[in-house]
Amino acid sequence: MLLSIVNQSTEGVILCDEKSRICLLNDAAVKMDSIVASEVIGDDIRNVYFTHDHSDLLVPTVIRDKTPMRNVRQYYTTRYGRDVDIVSNSFPVLRGEQTLGGFSLMEDWAMVDQLHKQIIDLQEKLTDLTSSGNKRSTKSTLTAKYHFQDITHVSTAMHDLITHCKQAAKSDSSVMIYGETGTGKELIAQSLHNASKRANGPFLAINCAALPEPLLESLLFGTERGSYTGAESRAGLFEQANHGTLLLDELNSMNISVQSKLLRVLQDGMVRRVGGVSETHVDVRVLSSINVPPYQAIAEGNLRQDLFYRLGVVNITVPPLRERREDIPLLAKQFIMEFNKKLGKNVSNLHLDTLNLFQEYQWPGNVREFQHVIEHAMNIIPADCSVLTPEYIFMPAVVQHPPAASRTPLPGTPQMPKKRAPAEEVSLNGHMQNVEREAICKVLQACGGNVTKAAKLLKMSRQSLQYRIKRYQIDLQELMRDAFQNLDF
Repeated sequence: MLLSIVNQSTEGVILCDEKSRICLLNDAAVKMDSIVASEVIGDDIRNVYFTHDHSDLLVPTVIRDKTPMRNVRQYYTTRYGRDVDIVSNSFPVLRGEQTLGGFSLMEDWAMVDQLHKQIIDLQEKLTDLTSSGNKRSTKSTLTAKYHFQDITHVSTAMHDLITHCKQAAKSDSSVMIYGETGTGKELIAQSLHNASKRANGPFLAINCAALPEPLLESLLFGTERGSYTGAESRAGLFEQANHGTLLLDELNSMNISVQSKLLRVLQDGMVRRVGGVSETHVDVRVLSSINVPPYQAIAEGNLRQDLFYRLGVVNITVPPLRERREDIPLLAKQFIMEFNKKLGKNVSNLHLDTLNLFQEYQWPGNVREFQHVIEHAMNIIPADCSVLTPEYIFMPAVVQHPPAASRTPLPGTPQMPKKRAPAEEVSLNGHMQNVEREAICKVLQACGGNVTKAAKLLKMSRQSLQYRIKRYQIDLQELMRDAFQNLDF
């Protein structure tokens, strides 16, 4: 009941016992810190959060001093690498002379600062409208809404990616983003824009695969009246994005002839409208995204090599979801929280079988498919259910559905026929799992049961190793006892 109440709060809540061990994180804190609560419950808060100025964390301080601390701003980094800027009110939990623990109510100051900027921006636009006699403001309303802090992750792969992107955001060099469909390439592109010195300028995006060649050319470069039947004098996206950023999505789908015209603009920064004779200078940073490896697109004739050298000055690869499985529990929690609000549901957690199903699946559609699966489940789960069980999960490529008797299919929901894997396939899969389990056990024994050291030797994240330890039901105490008994004295 307590958790249900605090999860309704828009402020982050963290509660610790008298020894500063984390007892509770509400949904707002999970979202703000990008932490899976179950992975830090019971840990000392000082092993999870680290302040930038090496000052004491607020909760241990109020537990020690037995005195509240109000409206304190603090910068910290989680052990998963997420930087957070908060303003909080922290209080000890007292019963007579005894200190039971402490808690903190936290507000994400970065989000508050962002809202302040939006309010100032709206005020400027209102002033522009008033002063120009209700004419259209010249200030661009074409903005990017995503920031790096909006990217949900705990995985090392995504942490490294964001670190590289933040560095790339400091320059005006063109960036090419490669990633499979559904990995979040535009989210990365918008975050790059918002972290750059062009953040106050316009951000525009165009899907090169969705438009025929003549229309794409006129949208990019603009048109002059009379250039073709019905044509009006209109600025193209390059002119509209002046002093800002232009994203060319699915660049490898752009016609080669348009790519050659695009190359001219990139070389000298001059744009000539379709049917026009004069040229206009533009200052635009161009980002591009493709869903196949760049050199494959070049080899297949879908991307000019010289254009790649212009647009791929910085190359970024977004990992698919199957290569960042540590993020699955946190992404699931975020999506559940999102659809709880949209659909009026009260789901608080995933069933372990559901999480195992998600971890085993290959996710060909990546994060977009994952969000679709959660949304489907949240639409059909009864309002009085608080745990998302496998019976509400529908993934077309998965055959691990519960027996028909255990659930009632919705009318019109496509049902996949059950398939039995061949005996030799099951045997091979089981053999590979046995090999993996045995390798993990040997490394854990060599590291004295230290999961962090073992994860480094195995070249995987600590969360991935923890998941496999649970999956293979490895008892660390029993493992170390067996290792001790096998020693020769």
